[in-house]
Amino acid sequence: MKTLYTGIATTTGGREGHVSTDDGIIDMDLSMPKSMGGKGEDKTNPEQLFAAGYSACYGSALQVVAKKHKVDLGDFNVTASVEIGKTEEGDLQLAVILDSYIPGVDVETGEKLVNEAHEICPYSRATRDNVDVTLNLMLDEE
Repeated sequence: MKTLYTGIATTTGGREGHVSTDDGIIDMDLSMPKSMGGKGEDKTNPEQLFAAGYSACYGSALQVVAKKHKVDLGDFNVTASVEIGKTEEGDLQLAVILDSYIPGVDVETGEKLVNEAHEICPYSRATRDNVDVTLNLMLDEE
């Protein structure tokens, strides 16, 4: 792999700690959600950070495939919901739901774009066969 960019973040204290990037752009405290036994403070957590990264990366992949197919995405957006839960064996596991809102496209075109974006998105490729990812196409209601 030819490296194009390296993002570097350091966390001290785990889920109840502090995360910062080497360039200082991210510099914030973390808090475990109340539903996981945390204090439920107004601080971010790893699942939110992963959701932010995945939705941005997948959105860029949608732009790439839309350009390839000469489709105007309009005012599109991607919402990533990252769930953490336990398997039957008691291990922690992630699942992701990607809701892609693409106004003005028909279902067939939208599904094609969503599926192709999932094939090329680096986050999708990294989680493939290890994390359940659900792709949802959201269209304008007529």
